[in-house]
Amino acid sequence: MADALAYFITFSCYGNWLHGDARGSVDRKHHRYGDDLVPADDTLKAARQALRNDSPYRLDEPRRQAVLQAIVAITVKRGWELLAAHVRSNHVHAVVHAPATPIERVLNAFKAAATLRLNKSFPAERNRRRWARHGSTRYLFEPDQVAEKVDYTLFGQGEPMQRFPEGAAARSE
Repeated sequence: MADALAYFITFSCYGNWLHGDARGSVDRKHHRYGDDLVPADDTLKAARQALRNDSPYRLDEPRRQAVLQAIVAITVKRGWELLAAHVRSNHVHAVVHAPATPIERVLNAFKAAATLRLNKSFPAERNRRRWARHGSTRYLFEPDQVAEKVDYTLFGQGEPMQRFPEGAAARSE
C-alpha cells in the first residue's frame, strides 16, 4: 500500500502453530484486521497435527543466523530498508520499508531468500518443509506504529536471538 510507512511481517516455521492452538490462529474465515482468531480447539489441533507431512521445523542458532543473513541480503538487493528483524526458534518478525512493493511480495521474498540460504547452508534438509503457509502481513501507517513494532520485534520476544540491527541497544522506557 503506497501510503504505508512500513510493513510488519511475521512468518512461522512449519508445524509449530496449528489451527486450534490455544494461542489462536488465522484462517480463511478469521483473517481480516480486527477479526477474532480461530479459538482454541484440541480436536482441531489434533486433526491438523495428523495432516502434517513433516515434523515441526525449529531454527537453531546456525539456522537463525542463516535466515537473518538472507533477510538482510534481500533487503539490500531490492533496495528496501530493514528497520528491525528478529529470528526466533519457531518464527521470524521483520519491520521493513519497501515502497512500491506489495506486502505479499515482501513476505514471499523473505521466505524464498531464507529457504535458498538454508538449502545452501544445510543441503541435507533441501526437501524438508520449513515454513507455514503464508504469514502475517500488517501495514504500518503512523510513525508510532512503526516505533512500536520495531520495539516489539527487538525487545518484546524474550531472550534475544538473532536480531537486526545486531546488538540493538536496550529498550528505552
